[in-house]
Amino acid sequence: MSAPAMPFTERMTCSQARAETSTAVLPLCAGLAHHQARRLREDALLIASELAANALRHGGGITRFSACVREHALVVQVSDRSDKEPLLLPHDPAMPGGFGWLMVRNLARSVTVERHAGGKTITAVLAPAPRA
Repeated sequence: MSAPAMPFTERMTCSQARAETSTAVLPLCAGLAHHQARRLREDALLIASELAANALRHGGGITRFSACVREHALVVQVSDRSDKEPLLLPHDPAMPGGFGWLMVRNLARSVTVERHAGGKTITAVLAPAPRA
């Protein structure tokens, strides 16, 4: 099951990435307790926003974006033009930001970076918490 196809343009924005992710996460939220569904949706939107923003800011632009449900998990994929892997930077109080990659890695069940001709693809997988 996946979200309705969103025409991809090289001008995709963080807002569009969030909208596509929001649509894709809805089937996973069905049947979850309200607090679990809310947390899954919020985590998914944070991850999609951060990966999209990083692709725009540091990766030469988004070349592909998808958010879909596979095997009871939400899979968010963002491709960009850079083959450089995201870095965990030490905190510098004089510099704003720098927490996004750490946040993505902490919120997702798994995160992979695959380099390929013309850039890389980052895949983040989120799953609902097991039912108690």
